[in-house]
Amino acid sequence: MAGSNPYLTPLAELRVSSHQIPAFNRVPNTSVLQKPLLIYHSAFPLNVSATAVEAHLSSVNVVTPQWRYTMYKTAHFHSTAHEILCVVTGKARVCFGGSDNPHRVETLVGTGDVIIIPAGVTHSLIEDFDSQFTMVGSYPKGQSWDLCYGWEGEEEKVKAMNSLGWFDRDPVYGDEGPALHV
Repeated sequence: MAGSNPYLTPLAELRVSSHQIPAFNRVPNTSVLQKPLLIYHSAFPLNVSATAVEAHLSSVNVVTPQWRYTMYKTAHFHSTAHEILCVVTGKARVCFGGSDNPHRVETLVGTGDVIIIPAGVTHSLIEDFDSQFTMVGSYPKGQSWDLCYGWEGEEEKVKAMNSLGWFDRDPVYGDEGPALHV
């Protein structure tokens, strides 16, 4: 089904980066849920459109596409939802884990990449290389996103993350896929 989509990189050829990022200051990162940040490199082709990505994600029926935008420059995380970001135009350097965190992940992402950000992982835009960096942002069905910044007073939100489930199906590849094997 989704794994045989002619517009997706076949699973056998997909390059995936997986990162566990320890808590830092008041940001939990992957420490609460123990699920890694995942990057599916070039999962979609370079000529992919936002409309095609949204249609594909809707057909897999794991997440709901909700917006098209860039990534905020302000470091933030979500305590109530995992976030799936599909890059549809441009390329950018992004940071996961917090800019002061010695265990942060700074990486270049571009058109066709998919980023699965577990709840609790802080993320921010460092540099948009061509002023066209745009993503389709999606969230698992039944989860509504919030914004947290690692501020005092967010501790209860972080504790509540323990009740979030993980994916029963991969948000991009459906019944198969890297998100199912973490």
